[in-house]
Amino acid sequence: DLVSGLPKTVVISAAEVRKAIEEPVNAIVDAVKTTLDKCPPELSGDIMDRGIVLTGGGALLRGLDERLRRETGMPIHIAEDPLDSVALGSGKCVEEFEALQQVLDAQPRR
Repeated sequence: DLVSGLPKTVVISAAEVRKAIEEPVNAIVDAVKTTLDKCPPELSGDIMDRGIVLTGGGALLRGLDERLRRETGMPIHIAEDPLDSVALGSGKCVEEFEALQQVLDAQPRR
């Protein structure tokens, strides 16, 4: 409460939450579509076959997977443990840094 300076419990509706996150969700969807548009054809084929895996806290946003499926036409999966998967994947990148660096260095810069 801004007047008293004390914490206050406020109930907000699902519609209010949806409206509050609408812009960031639109940015996520646009970023996915832009990335897919820039993908080389051989990678696009693999993504079309296997789908996109959502990770992190955003993967837990109800309906994000369905919206991405609808807007991209691709299969969308939510990681088994989305909150930990980002950290686990980062750890694997560190473990395999040399091999990953070779792959990244082989890609032409845009």
